[in-house]
Amino acid sequence: MSQTIQYVDPRKTFGKAIADLAEERENVVVLSTDSGKSSGFGDFLVEHPDRYFEMGIAEQGATAVAAGLASTGAIPVYCAIAPFVTSRNFEFFRNDVGYMGQNVKIVGRNGGFTYSELGSTHHSLEDYAIIGSIPGVTVLAPGDAGEMRAACAAMLDHEGPVYMRIGAGPIPDYEEDREFVIGRGYYVTRGSDLTVIATGYTSIYVREAVAELENEGVSVDLICLPTVTPIDSDIIIESVSRTGHALTVEEHYEFGGLGTRVADVLSARGIGKLTKLAVEHKNQPSSTYEDLLERNGLDVSGIKASVLEVLKNK
Repeated sequence: MSQTIQYVDPRKTFGKAIADLAEERENVVVLSTDSGKSSGFGDFLVEHPDRYFEMGIAEQGATAVAAGLASTGAIPVYCAIAPFVTSRNFEFFRNDVGYMGQNVKIVGRNGGFTYSELGSTHHSLEDYAIIGSIPGVTVLAPGDAGEMRAACAAMLDHEGPVYMRIGAGPIPDYEEDREFVIGRGYYVTRGSDLTVIATGYTSIYVREAVAELENEGVSVDLICLPTVTPIDSDIIIESVSRTGHALTVEEHYEFGGLGTRVADVLSARGIGKLTKLAVEHKNQPSSTYEDLLERNGLDVSGIKASVLEVLKNK
């Protein structure tokens, strides 16, 4: 009998994970910029009101306060809308958190274009690039619910600044928490025709596409990289050395994201070819999330088509 997979809200899953982990980690504090409950922190506010700080609509100020709290031994977790904590907030993230090496955890919710109908001002399609460019900052992008819970624990245990992107739409909960090691990816399937590399909640659609392709006789190495920075060079090199070609899939502009990092790994070793499947480098319109995925070839059909096109020209 096939397992029935439950789908859950990533924001609620994230907020509950932080609240649960804070039970044993008394130095964990939460910051909000007028969106704590939308970020999943409703339970944390009730259970730990003395460790919850509402900053109002002041992302830069919240980041500066988080850096100050970290200097006292606290572990601040600050979550808000992804472009507001990255693009709007870049200088403070770079100077107060990155340059100072503060143990601050900043989480961008509604990442990618999951805030679809609010348009380009609320899309976050450059966050891997700009935050990954800050020295010493770890960039995480968990996919399913179990991976997110494990990523939260790894993030809090990690000493140093972290940025984590989460989405908005339902994600699968396989009711198991996979081991999460920062800087390490893992194989979902093993094959010989092509290496497909995915990160974050986009991996949900990639898994489905690869499963359908396998039924059609396509043999794929599917690698999930829930850590975008630092990237797992070893697993990429091991796979592409066998298959000869990689296809990266991400809900991010084609510049500076997962594909760029994989390209750096492959070019340094002089191995393999690379094709990037990413968001077209232009402002995306206001639309449904499903339409935006389809427009950029990031839905299941689009991913399948890209895999077959690569294999056709390989």
